[in-house]
Amino acid sequence: MASNNMQDIKRRIKSINSTEHITSAMRLVSAAKLRKAKTTFDKTTEYFHFITGSMEEIFSNTKEVPDRYIEGNREIKKTCYIIISSNKGLCGSFNANVIKETEHNLVNDAKEEAVFVAIGSKGRDYFKKREREIIGSYMEPPEIITFKDVVEISAPILKQYEDGEIDRIVLIYTSFVNNLEQKPKTVQLLPFRSEQFAAAGDIQSEEMPKMANQVEYEPSIEDVFGYLVPKYVEIVLFGAVIESATCEHAARRIAMENATDNAREMLDKLSLFYNRARQASITNEIIEVVSGTQAQN
Repeated sequence: MASNNMQDIKRRIKSINSTEHITSAMRLVSAAKLRKAKTTFDKTTEYFHFITGSMEEIFSNTKEVPDRYIEGNREIKKTCYIIISSNKGLCGSFNANVIKETEHNLVNDAKEEAVFVAIGSKGRDYFKKREREIIGSYMEPPEIITFKDVVEISAPILKQYEDGEIDRIVLIYTSFVNNLEQKPKTVQLLPFRSEQFAAAGDIQSEEMPKMANQVEYEPSIEDVFGYLVPKYVEIVLFGAVIESATCEHAARRIAMENATDNAREMLDKLSLFYNRARQASITNEIIEVVSGTQAQN
């Protein structure tokens, strides 16, 4: 019995040891990818904030933004949710948090019809199984998505918004707090909320002085905002893709580090159980030898 027990423990030790090697290697790979993604994220964040801030500043300094871009000027019947998830698992609660944030929005907007554009297979598969309407999907890893790809992803969504086929565009992704913390975030891309303009109008700096009240648009207001609004959506979406990729690698590194630590803890406990079983087996053999010797005498 003791021998069988020792063999079972040895098999478990071998299996967990193999798992520990895999999770440790994945942790190192994720750490390397995180450093690369974090460098890209840090370089682009300031640029994205400046561009989006500049656009919001333009919107906040004019009362002539076309009505179709302002919240309250059209009835919200159908909402398009752009969900950024990953194509792979083993990243802790990264995908679960994005899905949970989306479900929370769906509950709050239960009266509206919802359609989905999925960047990443995990979000697509989840809502597809629940028979939600997926009008677009992009399955390439977030870290290799280019701005050109984002333009191609957003173009049909913007066209449907302009044509009145959808009334609201909502982006749901994971925002980067630090290497140990990432949070799901919801951003309404269109229509613009009035408080968004007010917040932008309150932010002034030497690099971005407040504009004069009278602004001239060439060739026309429609043409100017017809160009600015799509660019604004594309830039915000591209920034979210880069940030989400950074969060995914950070979440996977943490998950693999925890898995490696747990495997090592289990190995320590199993080694202790094995040594105890081996000691008990040796003790039993000694007792049998001694008992046999005494019986012969």
